[in-house]
Amino acid sequence: MTRFTRRSARKVGLAPGTATYVGEETKAPVAIAIMNYDDASLEEKTTASAKDCFAFKDDPHVTWINVNGVHQVDLIETLGEHFDLHPLVVEDIVHTDQRPKLEDYDGTLFVLLRMLRYDEARGEIDEEQISLLVGPTWVISFQEHPGDVFDPLRERIRNNKGRIRKLGADYLAYALIDAIVDHYFIVLEKLGDRVDALGEVLVTHPDVHSLGEIHHLKRELLFLRRSTWPLREVISALQRGESSLFQERTLVYLRDVYDHTIQVIDTMETLRDMTSGMLDIYLSSISNRMNEVMKVLTIIATIFIPLTFVAGIYGMNFDVMPETHWRWGYFGALGVMAAVALAMIVYFRRKRWL
Repeated sequence: MTRFTRRSARKVGLAPGTATYVGEETKAPVAIAIMNYDDASLEEKTTASAKDCFAFKDDPHVTWINVNGVHQVDLIETLGEHFDLHPLVVEDIVHTDQRPKLEDYDGTLFVLLRMLRYDEARGEIDEEQISLLVGPTWVISFQEHPGDVFDPLRERIRNNKGRIRKLGADYLAYALIDAIVDHYFIVLEKLGDRVDALGEVLVTHPDVHSLGEIHHLKRELLFLRRSTWPLREVISALQRGESSLFQERTLVYLRDVYDHTIQVIDTMETLRDMTSGMLDIYLSSISNRMNEVMKVLTIIATIFIPLTFVAGIYGMNFDVMPETHWRWGYFGALGVMAAVALAMIVYFRRKRWL
């Protein structure tokens, strides 16, 4: 259950707005990557100090500040003080067990999402919390660990491809959200392949391992559902244009992300229904196999009933039995048994019981 609920008990009793880190313990240093750009220029730098970000608050160019690691609470609080972030925002950033949500704090938009990736080695979904702060000319993203799904976006910025360097911070925020949502399709594709493979196994060779795989898939899809359903509310609020930070030209792209979100949810629900139905398929397959075994055993027993009857008669200890003193009596009895067994097999085949 640690994947669903992290250790939030440490926040019990604290005042609202108290920044307390809740997440995986780590001693890795926090790294801050800064990209400041417009259509004609690009500046990149990496730092470990929050003070190096202060100059970009009022910079007329678009600035993307990406913070890798939220476990150093004092660093997050320093950034929050300079960029006039509400204490509740700072609290949510360092509490990494939040559901996706959207909040507007006096001209600063706070978007909280779950970034998903599929771990091929473990066969599980990895997730981490992504917090986006959108200002007039800047976007600050906070993530728990190094490594993300934003590398294609960084290349577009560096190579000046598409509209990314021609538009403002609202389009950058859209591009970050779009990259996160698009990666959900990769996760769904991996899970869909596993569902299809498991379906074939259940029909042909169901076993105890198949039952464990069903429960594992149900757990992964439940884990995915926890991230995708609240996401729809967030994107819906953004594409309605309720924030003044997003211009009309960007709302068109947000509506496309909303369509993608609905498609993700529909696909996920389809996989959940298929996985739930697989338990019935497993039980039916096991029952059918048992029925086949019982059918064979019943037919064998049925064939041997008359043979046992014949053998029982000739096994009685009576002196006056004509066949007992007949030279061919033994072979005649075996022939009768063989004829009866053969006749029953032919009869079963005509009835299609075999």
